[in-house]
Amino acid sequence: MLPREAPWLTHADVSRILRQVESKTVGKGHVTTVRAKGQVTIPAAVREAARLVEGDPVEVEIVDGGILLRPMKVIDATQAWFWTPEWQAKEREADEDIAAGRVERFESDEEFLAALEARMKPLDADT
Repeated sequence: MLPREAPWLTHADVSRILRQVESKTVGKGHVTTVRAKGQVTIPAAVREAARLVEGDPVEVEIVDGGILLRPMKVIDATQAWFWTPEWQAKEREADEDIAAGRVERFESDEEFLAALEARMKPLDADT
């Protein structure tokens, strides 16, 4: 019997404890249990690391030595250009420029446009 001053466990507490027992860390991997209808709980730490949220599709594949779960992030067709190798290479280049301080900041739109205008070559410069 628990002492009177002992706090009572809520349903959330019991659920959390059960999840901890069901998903034990073993080395660098995690062990979980296959439930009814083949359901498997992916441990919270793994979901967070993979940025998985409820409803995300996951590809399941049999590989040598086990089963591979691969998150399948769905990209909106209007945003697909951003994830092309060419665009991502330019994103990395921009990140490097920012990290190296090869950037200019402007306090206003007007200041930005004035800087662009100052750098423009006159239209008749080639003649």
